[in-house]
Amino acid sequence: MNALFLLTLTALAAPAAAQTPADSVAADPNPLTFYGFADGYYGYDFTGRSQTRPGFLYSHPRANEFALNNAVLGARYDDGRVRGAVGLHAGTYVEANYAAEPAALRPVYEAYAGFRPFARAWIDVGIFGSHIGFESALSKDNWTLTRSVMAENSPYYEAGARLSYEAGPKLTATGLVLNGWQNLRENNRAKALGTQLQWKPTAKLLINSSTFYGNEQPQDSARRRRYFHDFYFSYAATDKLSLAAVFDVGAQQRGAGRRGADTWHAGAALLRYQLTEHWAACARYEYYRAQRGVVIRSFAPAPADADFNVGGASLNLDYAPAAHVLVRVEGRALRSRQQPFRTDAGAPTARYANVTSSVALSF
Repeated sequence: MNALFLLTLTALAAPAAAQTPADSVAADPNPLTFYGFADGYYGYDFTGRSQTRPGFLYSHPRANEFALNNAVLGARYDDGRVRGAVGLHAGTYVEANYAAEPAALRPVYEAYAGFRPFARAWIDVGIFGSHIGFESALSKDNWTLTRSVMAENSPYYEAGARLSYEAGPKLTATGLVLNGWQNLRENNRAKALGTQLQWKPTAKLLINSSTFYGNEQPQDSARRRRYFHDFYFSYAATDKLSLAAVFDVGAQQRGAGRRGADTWHAGAALLRYQLTEHWAACARYEYYRAQRGVVIRSFAPAPADADFNVGGASLNLDYAPAAHVLVRVEGRALRSRQQPFRTDAGAPTARYANVTSSVALSF
């Protein structure tokens, strides 16, 4: 696989000998920039008074307390030919989502270095945001305050190498070799592969297709291949109204002695409306179906091999009093036949509801 990757890079880089400095992207007069983000929140759960939300929710995971979801501080460099970034973060999102990572790497939000092998391509190596999904790790970039169940249980971040190629002003193609499904450090000797195609046929429409293939078991002898595809589109119907739809489908081979694969699929539909210059609202419907709880096994008290079926909706209200501040309130309700939620008394229940409020600052 390494040989195939090197051959691909060689083939794509072949035109580089014909490039001249004039063909390269013009250098940015200020190539070094700094950025920051802080998201303070308060969450209230109607289902119970526990301070921990269901185990399959990693962003804004605390309830009935004031908390810091994610604070990020970093620097990026891009002179048109060379680029890179280093960012550090802390908060309850990091505590919940990086628990399985080495302690020394948990504070790293991003850290990569890249260069242009020729004018319309980039090669980056290091830690960077996931190529999968409509939603980012920074809540300010998302239409809703909290992430959907499907986004929570697909990668937030990745470690590896990526080659992106600007096929034209409307189409970008990316290929990736990764340590795995949201793994900063490799958990076996295999590598995972990923692809991404982003097509913007008009200024109003964006279409994305992302894939993942790899073995996610900690031992090579227990290989269980995982196949995954993420598709979404967003459409600005008017100056005020925007629509988006997201659909994921995946399969993972069953363990030794079992034939076939466990599958999962999930979807979300979002409608966002700009009420005024400073106010906006977004409604979301979502569902998640996982055979035998594949990939999303962190729920209780259902048996570990039970199917996982959750559906729900949310309504989000945003207020932007200034360019760098965003105030948000979201109400959300989820329901499942498997009763993965708990009441104050610890009894299983099929329904879960919460309200989350946030004030976020970015620069």
